Amino acid sequence: MDSEPSSQNPTDMTAFVQNLLGQMQTRFESMSQNIVSKIDEMGTKIDELEQSINDLKAEMGTEMPTKKPEEAKPADSA
Repeated sequence: MDSEPSSQNPTDMTAFVQNLLGQMQTRFESMSQNIVSKIDEMGTKIDELEQSINDLKAEMGTEMPTKKPEEAKPADSA
């Protein structure tokens, strides 16, 4: 093990670590943006699903009174 490479090693290692940290930060920021984007997309889909459920409930609410008496008639005759 030569003493020359070890004297340059701290400088090279510092540059390497700084480069690596920069790459990690860039990747982290990219992943964070992707995660936030996916969360926003999921939120939109959940809102749409909730609206669809509310629409179905409203439709069932208008249809259910007409179906309940029909269901009750066979039960009364049986």
